[in-house]
Amino acid sequence: MTRPSGQTAAGTAIATSTADAIYIRDRNLVEELMGRLDFTSMLAFQIRGEVPTAGERAMLDAVLVTLMEHGLTPSSISARLIYGSSPDSLQSAVAGGLLAAGSAFLGSMENLAVLLQEGATRIEAGEDDVDDYARATIAGLLAAGEPVPGFGHHIHRPDDPRPGRLIEIAREHGIAGLHVDLLLAISRELDAAKGRHVTINATGGVAACLSDMGYPARILRGFSLIARAAGLVGHLLEEQQEPLSRELWALVEDAVPYRGSAVSDRAPAE
Repeated sequence: MTRPSGQTAAGTAIATSTADAIYIRDRNLVEELMGRLDFTSMLAFQIRGEVPTAGERAMLDAVLVTLMEHGLTPSSISARLIYGSSPDSLQSAVAGGLLAAGSAFLGSMENLAVLLQEGATRIEAGEDDVDDYARATIAGLLAAGEPVPGFGHHIHRPDDPRPGRLIEIAREHGIAGLHVDLLLAISRELDAAKGRHVTINATGGVAACLSDMGYPARILRGFSLIARAAGLVGHLLEEQQEPLSRELWALVEDAVPYRGSAVSDRAPAE
């Protein structure tokens, strides 16, 4: 196929513009989107090219609200410290905070979604059933000494209140399906294998609900980033008004001892 000189073979279907109009997913931004779509609906439309139903919008709203704020965690601490060092670069502080959204914090929903979506594919193909897949998944992870993504919390014990509410919202709007069923089955099998209850955490609930909405596993971390960006802006406004970064730095200096041999341990001078 011939194409104009300088054009790529791939192209994009997301956005373009003319002298007097801007188009996003073939919709006129000014005439069809501005003032007509709320932010959550626009977010879904931007990602998948489909305006969500009222139930899907409510589910996405709940997910974004759930993920926006987690207190003084690695992402917000990083953002505050970076802003304290570079107050002329708000964007660097937000970006630095977002870099902390990895597989240990926030990003574990992606790892769980991979398991849930692989299981759903097998079950829908008649190759497995919910309980057998859950049992084999837990057995495999524990045998390998790997953590079970989407489970456990250092504060919320015995239960994290967030996933239950997310699943409740998903059921209210007809969204909960096979992925939620698999999450609950994995929870039962994990409890049985451990001989104790292990809570489903917020990322576990998010992974199941967004998977039931049809979002691919590898894009789910993006919802953490979108929500957390808003949360970080709130932290940075507070940092501007009531700086905390210097105190955080001082706390680390006081609490972390030097373990080298260059300076001997001795009592402080009186």
